[in-house]
Amino acid sequence: MRGKLPFPTWILKTQVKVYQTDLSEDGEPVEEMIFDGLAFYDETARQVLDAERRLVQLSGKVIIQGDILSDKLIQGYVMIGSVKRTIFRSARPRNPDGSVFSTELELS
Repeated sequence: MRGKLPFPTWILKTQVKVYQTDLSEDGEPVEEMIFDGLAFYDETARQVLDAERRLVQLSGKVIIQGDILSDKLIQGYVMIGSVKRTIFRSARPRNPDGSVFSTELELS
């Protein structure tokens, strides 16, 4: 089976906005909206260890259909309604043919 898996679009219920945060040449933060649309939001809280072996409390996960920012690291925050959540980690699961199935953002 070499092809694309069908994405379950019926789970996309939550309106989210994803912002990419970079530093300008002057060292000031620059925000750019990279996604505005429906996504799946899971509010399940859990704890993980970061790179320095510190315990981090995660507040949920957002799953968006496809790739929202090709070949770049996603850093910034997600607005869910009026609530601002920081992106802790991102992942891009792949289809059997190598294309990106979804973008998963873990939130802290």
